[in-house]
Amino acid sequence: MEGLETATALWWAVVASGVYHGINPGMGWPLAVSAALMDRQRGSLYRAFGALAAGHLLAMAAVLFPFSALLFLAEWQREIQIAAALLVIGFGLYLVVNRRHPRILARIPPTRLALWSFLAAMAHGAGLMLVPIYLGICRTIDSDAGHAAAADLMASNAAVAAAVAVVHTLAMTLSGGAIALGVYHWLGLRFLSKGWFNLDLAWALSLILVGAISLATLH
Repeated sequence: MEGLETATALWWAVVASGVYHGINPGMGWPLAVSAALMDRQRGSLYRAFGALAAGHLLAMAAVLFPFSALLFLAEWQREIQIAAALLVIGFGLYLVVNRRHPRILARIPPTRLALWSFLAAMAHGAGLMLVPIYLGICRTIDSDAGHAAAADLMASNAAVAAAVAVVHTLAMTLSGGAIALGVYHWLGLRFLSKGWFNLDLAWALSLILVGAISLATLH
């Protein structure tokens, strides 16, 4: 029962991080609103958010899948979790010190939203935030590494990584999309230009917090 409760809590953390990413303007919902306002078509907002979601999903998968391969080395799972937590904390500290946005993001044309979303998620460490949560979920899955086939272990880890990426991106898309629709239909361009809220520092501190919690909960 305790393992089930832990797994449930971790999956809710995947959803919560998706919502957190979705409401953060840095993940692109203002770009979707801008596209719809310029085209004067609500369909442009949906298309733009589809591209943003695709890029975000690819970024999550690009970060999680290498760790799913590493967990094949089951006897090193604790060391992998420690290294991942320290990596997340280190990246969070880097973002606290370096608050400048990567210049490459400003050079990507608006027509390439999927590419922009992918690079933005990588540059902000959005995928890294999921790694400790993903590793925690894997720890709750009962697998006997001594008797399980290597292929089964790899397939199981990859399936969990894919599920985490999909659930997280879905939560991000729904929360960010809801804000984008509200701005497009009711709040308008004035809110978009004056109502920008910056979560850069909160984002960096949340990375540090996630890594610290991961270290504290290691057994």
